[in-house]
Formats: sequence, structure tokens, C-alpha cells
Amino acid sequence: MSASSLAVVVLAAGKGTRMRSNLPKVLHPLAGVPMLKRVVNTARELSEDIIVVTSPDAETVRSALVDTDVRIAVQERQRGTGDALAAALPAIGADVDQVLVLCGDVPLLKAATLQRLLAATLTEGVSLVTARFPDPTGLGRILRDGQGCITGIVEERDATVAERRIDEINTGIYLLPRAQLEDWLGRLDVGNAQGEYYLTDVIRFAVEADLPVASITCDDLAEVTGVNDRAQLVRLEREFSRRKAEQLLASGVTVMDPARFDVRGDMHVEQDTVIDVNCVFSGKVVIGREVQIGAHCVIEDATIDDGAVIAPFTHINGAHVGAGSRVGPFARLREGTDLGEHCRIGNFVETKKARLGAGSKANHLAYLGDATLGEGCNVGAGTITCNYDGIAKHPTVLGDDVFVGSNSTLVAPLNLADRAYVAAGSTITSRVPEDSLGVGRARQRNIDGWKRPKKTTEAD
Repeated sequence: MSASSLAVVVLAAGKGTRMRSNLPKVLHPLAGVPMLKRVVNTARELSEDIIVVTSPDAETVRSALVDTDVRIAVQERQRGTGDALAAALPAIGADVDQVLVLCGDVPLLKAATLQRLLAATLTEGVSLVTARFPDPTGLGRILRDGQGCITGIVEERDATVAERRIDEINTGIYLLPRAQLEDWLGRLDVGNAQGEYYLTDVIRFAVEADLPVASITCDDLAEVTGVNDRAQLVRLEREFSRRKAEQLLASGVTVMDPARFDVRGDMHVEQDTVIDVNCVFSGKVVIGREVQIGAHCVIEDATIDDGAVIAPFTHINGAHVGAGSRVGPFARLREGTDLGEHCRIGNFVETKKARLGAGSKANHLAYLGDATLGEGCNVGAGTITCNYDGIAKHPTVLGDDVFVGSNSTLVAPLNLADRAYVAAGSTITSRVPEDSLGVGRARQRNIDGWKRPKKTTEAD
């Protein structure tokens, strides 16, 4: 089937009141990505023709999709899933053969499952994804005849006692013929317990028209589980991270405890890397071979090369760590940081837009902002770069083999040439030439015979 003959409609107009949030339900993130965007990204693997149905007041939903090529249809009133698909109907082109209907709150759905659905469906037929839930409470049940053929779907509120014992449920994922939709949607009525236009009724219409009705079963229940409240969202988030941990373990990565491992984005890790407990990975993270990630680290949008060691309680955001470098514990690498090979960033050191050449180090209690360090530099404890004058940021540039003594203040813009030394406790405001010692501190003065003040009582 060509992509041009398939349109995808994502239903995202539900109010999501059980989330108890000002944020629309479909925009709540799962693993760092809004649920709706996850569904749209999955749909895009099958077709570029994607329509999202929203409510009239869901401006935040439409804004969240502004950087995508999806089209928006508005369901003026919340009158059920059938009415939602009807709202999208004018946007579905006449050249479309089939319409795939998805739900914006089913974030773990895989494109492979939808490909199976497409393969099982005749162009003029109807198909749907079903699943067997141990507890199907609240879900629509699949009705079959004695030969196992689908005859319809019944919502729980409309089901008989016997029908409620059925454990095969409707996932809300349908593949429908475009040619029949206008007729079928026009025949929907509100004669049901919820007073809504049920999209499920189109299955009955297809059966009555003797059209082929197919189904596939999804055994992965998490994949077709919808989110109605925060508890369900958290459970799926936990499942997402657990599955990623299992994938990493299978690929040769040690995850010390999959139950205490969080992925909130896209993560790639090479073999023989070890990840300790309670680490959080967000955005796009790439980690090389034989890397050690200590406990309680937070790593976002970062690249960590082979053999690096990230000690516990380190925060890395938008940074690159070179091969064999050591960072932490309690270090913070901010956006724009680029560490060369075998660098050392120690405890309570913060960097921002700092580039360090191979072998350079700042071991304790330092701040390096808008700084470029050559190779083999040493920055002593308590050193800071004064990069901000209240209006603009200014650079500090160190050549190779520069030594900065403890408790020094480097006032930018500043250049310390190759092999320059800065005496401990100095405030440096101008260039230090090659092979020179910069001293910028007041001369010590001792007062002979000085007497320690005596402590007085409150009465005095």
C-alpha cells in the first residue's frame, strides 16, 4: 500500500478531567515526550497524511504541534469518538483509500503493530486491534459469533452481565475504508448509556454490509494501554524505562537495578558500560564503551566517550565528556561544556560553555564559565572565572600547561598564555605572558602586639 492512500486520524479532543491538570491530557509527557507527539511520531512511520482532532479550546495542543506537518480538525462539542472522526472527515482527501484511527493517549503503541494491522486488512474491509485484559473493567468488549467472527463491539455501560465477562477488549485502533465513512458516520445515533456517537458502531455497520472484518491481537498490553489519570501515566513511564533497561542489558550494558533507572528521551549506550542506581537520562544521550556512571546522576542531551567515569551525584546537561575523563562527584557540567580526553572535573565544580584541552583539570570548588583551556592546565580549588559584567559575557582563554593557584579570581576578558602561573589568592585582570607568574593580591601586613577583643556581657 502506498503512503498516499492512507490517512491517519489521531483523536485528541478528550478533556482528560481525571488528570486533574490545567495541561491537556495528551500533552502530559511520557519519558520526556508528550503522549500526543509519541503517537504522531508512530503514525508518521506509516503515512505523512496525519490529522489530529482537538477541542475548540485546546490552543495548547495546537501550539504543541505547530512545528510539525500535521493538520488540525476541531471537534466543536464532546459528543463521542464517532463525532470526533466526523470532524476530521472533511480533511481526508478523496484519494485516500483507508483511514487509520488512533488515540492520542496511547503513547507506547508501536509502528510494527500497525503494520501488522495493515497487512491483515483488505482495502475495502474493516479491521481493528484487540487485546485480552485480565481486568477489562471500563473497556469495550469484542463480540464474536460461534465461528469466532467479529459481530460488533459493546461498551461496558451497555453490556449485559454475560458480555461483561468477555476479556477481549477494543483498543480504539481501527482501520476503516474511506469510501464508507461518510455514510457510516452519518448513521450514528446517541441511543446508548452515555448519549454519545460511538465510533464502535461502524463495526456493526460493516458486518451488516457483509464487508470483511479482520482483527489482530496485541499481546503486549502496555502497548495498547490508554492513559486516563496520573497513576496510569506513571505506570507506563516505569514500564518504558524498565524495557529500555532490559534492552541495554541484552546489548552488553550493565544496569545495576532496572527498577531504579529512568530514561526520558533517546538513549544509546555501547558495550561494557555500567550504570548504577537512580540515574536519570533525558533528551538525547550517547554513551560509549566501558563508561562508569555512578549512582544518582542526572544526564541530559550529552555525549560521553569511551572509558569516562562519571562519579555519583553529577549533573550533565548539553555537554561532551571526552574519552577517559573523570567527572564528579557532585559536579555540574552545563550547556556548551566540551571536555577533551583525560580531563578531570572534580567535586563541586561547575562549568558552562567551557572547553578543556586534553589532560586539563579543575579538581575542587571552581567555576569555569565562557572559558577555553588548552592542554595540561590545572585550575586550583576556589577559582572562578568572572565572565559576566552585568550586561554581557566575556571569555577567559588559557594556553597550554597553565597553572592557576587556589582561590584565584580571573576577571574576563582575560588571556593567560602558555605555561603561565597564577599565584594562589590572586585577582587577575590583565594578560599573563608565557612562562610568567601573575600575582594580584594585597601585600600581607602583620600588626605586632595586637590584642584580641574581649567579649562583653549584655549588661555592659
